Amino acid sequence: MSDCLGTSCATPATAAGTEIDRPSWQEPVAAALALAVVMGFGRFAFTGMYPLMVQEGTMSVATGSLSASANYAGYLAGALLAAKVPARATSDWTRAALVGSVLCMLVLALSLPPAVFVALRFAAGVASAVGLVCASVWLLNVAGRHDGAPLFFAGVGTGIAVSAELIAAGNAAQPGSSALWLVLTLGALVLAVLAWRPIRIPSAQARGPALAHQVSPRHALGAWPLVASYGLAGLGYIITATYLPLLIHGALHDVNPLHIWAMFGLAAVPSCFLWHAVHERLGTRRAMQWNLVVQALGVALPAIDHSAAAYLGSAILVGGTFVGTVTIAVPAARHAARSVRFNLVAAMTASYGVGQIVGPLMTSTLMSHGGSFDGAMEIASAALLIAAAICQIRVQA
Repeated sequence: MSDCLGTSCATPATAAGTEIDRPSWQEPVAAALALAVVMGFGRFAFTGMYPLMVQEGTMSVATGSLSASANYAGYLAGALLAAKVPARATSDWTRAALVGSVLCMLVLALSLPPAVFVALRFAAGVASAVGLVCASVWLLNVAGRHDGAPLFFAGVGTGIAVSAELIAAGNAAQPGSSALWLVLTLGALVLAVLAWRPIRIPSAQARGPALAHQVSPRHALGAWPLVASYGLAGLGYIITATYLPLLIHGALHDVNPLHIWAMFGLAAVPSCFLWHAVHERLGTRRAMQWNLVVQALGVALPAIDHSAAAYLGSAILVGGTFVGTVTIAVPAARHAARSVRFNLVAAMTASYGVGQIVGPLMTSTLMSHGGSFDGAMEIASAALLIAAAICQIRVQA
């Protein structure tokens, strides 16, 4: 089987002396900007808006939790849809995801019934997953830019940090959530326009594939351990990624939760380069184990201590590892995909989506009985430790 992330791969039409001379950073930057829009804005800006909308009474906690679950269900549906997209069409689908993400945010600026709001969050989840999977295949397979993976995944943290600070700056003037959604839409639109043209370059003009890091079977993960550990990682981080600003707002009234949420995003940016280097040095199994154990500690911190330091530590540790998990796992799938006949990245994304659906539902159930997030965070931390244990499974030579 061809050495690619999925079942459909394009062969870049380049030969010696015919490669198109484009700046080496163009494709990774464009893909990172796309990820900032579909994930950092389209997906995670809601986390920053959630407590503000609850506070002003435009959305209930119940509607917010249902919207979060709908978004994760949409993410799962988007991953399954992206599995059918051939590599040659991934640039078009990435651009479609950009348009979908921006439009979903724009409509959220309207006064909407709860059911419509939930439906829009589902649609935003579809766009997020399609954008992630298709941009990954476009950059790593079609453009052959494996060296651009850390910069690409840093787009998630960049989008989180920028959207959080836009919300914080806009909220200082107290314009209301509708105006803030318009501000977010404008910010996402600017990034989407910057990403649009490079992603639009036909695959026939793409670079030849760069030499990827060769992982020894002793340090690699097989396809199914990757899918299982990745799914548990989705369950593990999602409690923090969904509820951290709400937790801070409820427990620490003198601390602006948006700035700590921005720290969550900022921590993710350099972490992509850090965990890429760890992956290169230690191999997939050990890099994933270290990543997941550190992440488990970050998830557990607010359950252990309800201080400002614990919340900040959680933001830094989880923010500094959750995109790192993706930075390790998605390139590792290129090696493991040789042994399967399905789109491994899409399967991993779907597994991650299932974990993210289970997390908020579990939290709502535990909250209805105990009235605390502590139990959910403890279970999420345990899921990450189980995922780290799964990474002990060795690939058969």
